[in-house]
Formats: sequence, C-alpha cells, structure tokens
Amino acid sequence: MPSELALDLPGGGPHNGAQLGAAGLSGAAGPDDGAMVGELGVAVVGRPPFVMPAIIEIMVKASTSTVWEDYREGSRFFTKEGDVYETLRNLVARLEGEKVDYAVVGAMALVAHGYRRFTEDVDILLSPEGARRFREKREGPGYLPAFEGASKTFRDTRTRIEIEILTSGEYPGDGKPKPVVFPDPIEARVDRDNLWVIGLEKLIELKLASGLTAPHRLKDLADVQELILHLHLPLALSEKLDASVRAEYTRLWQAAEAGRATEE
Repeated sequence: MPSELALDLPGGGPHNGAQLGAAGLSGAAGPDDGAMVGELGVAVVGRPPFVMPAIIEIMVKASTSTVWEDYREGSRFFTKEGDVYETLRNLVARLEGEKVDYAVVGAMALVAHGYRRFTEDVDILLSPEGARRFREKREGPGYLPAFEGASKTFRDTRTRIEIEILTSGEYPGDGKPKPVVFPDPIEARVDRDNLWVIGLEKLIELKLASGLTAPHRLKDLADVQELILHLHLPLALSEKLDASVRAEYTRLWQAAEAGRATEE
C-alpha cells in the first residue's frame, strides 16, 4: 500500500470560457456573471451532449453561502485544493494509518483517470470489515453521521463535506441484485500517484449498472460518455465489461463518435 499521499492527479488546467447559460445555471447570477464563471473555471461545459443534457454537479451548500463563494470553492477544486480534496487527503491518511484497504470511487475516481468534473462529496469503497472498523472508530471526533440514522454517509466535522461509504458485495444503482456488484477494493484498484483508485474498467462497469437501473443516476451514464470522449476509449473495451452492460457502453460509444464527427 502506498505510504504517501500526493494528490497531483492528471487532467490539465481549469476549464475556462464556459458559458453560464449552457451550464444550466441561468437565474443563478447576473448578466455579467458568465465571464466570471469562465474565469473561475467552475461551470464546466464539454462538447454537445448526445444522450442527455450536460450535467454539472454544482449545488449551493447552504443559505449562508453566496453564489460567489460556491464559485470560488469550485475553482479551488480544479486546482486540487479546497474542502473536498482536504477531506479526501485526511480520510485516506487515516485509512492507511489504520491499515484499512480502500479504493476511491465516484467523481474523484473520474478525476484520477483523467476526466475532471466538480463534486461536493467523497465516495470510498471498503470491505464489510473495513466499513465496520470505520464506523466504530470514526463516529465522534472527526466524523459524524450525515443525518439521523445514517450508517453509510458521514460528514467531516471540520470541512462539512459528506463521505459516502460503499461496501463490497452491495449493488450499484437501485441496490437490487444484479450481475455487477461493488468489488473488494484490493481486487479492483490501481495506484494513481500514491492513491488507491478503482480501476477504469470496473468504474465504467459500475456506473453503467447504476445508470441503467436507477432513474435518478442518469449522470453515471453521462460520466461514461465523457470518459469515452476525453480518454478516446475504444469500442473494444466493452469486451472487458460484464455482459449486462456491454450494449449500453456500445450505444454510448457510438453516440460519442457520431458527435465527435460533427465537430470535425
């Protein structure tokens, strides 16, 4: 297991020049705010969507924060700073110090594999034993349940960032039994700059299974399409995925390629 934590993740510089309206944020700012959003690198607008409207995961944290504070925090995220990265660094340091095997999943895993999009939480994959140890040792100082009765969602008491615990053997998306399950972190992770991250193929497989079975998780399908576009993933990658999600990967790949052709 890596002994150091250096989150110098790939992905290039901030996304600039995004337009406020295209990001679906109309009404959240004044007429001159589109330029400011682009300058801050918060509203990330990629190539035209081919499956669904572009999904930008920017949420106002609380009524006490202003839209400019939210933009500023988003800008810090794209320079690998800010509350989300601090939360991830602290969490990983504790897990490694206690020798708890883990794999980063969710949006932070997308970043590690080369596709950057904003997020306001940290998703971590643990074994059932690792999850039990986390709950026993972390509730109290440092982490508290995100809401009353929560057993898988915690909140960093300093940064206020939520941490979602995903457990090996559970099912993505609607949570119902299916061929694709969350794997043991040891068996499905790769080292990215001294950070254990779920492997690309398994990340894609999980997101496809999630998006196909949970109507509120359509952004998982959008994430796969963006991975295809950003990383120029081949159609042949479908052969490494579970048979239950291959057709959807092929559909997204074909749509992405058709859209790419219209841009050339």
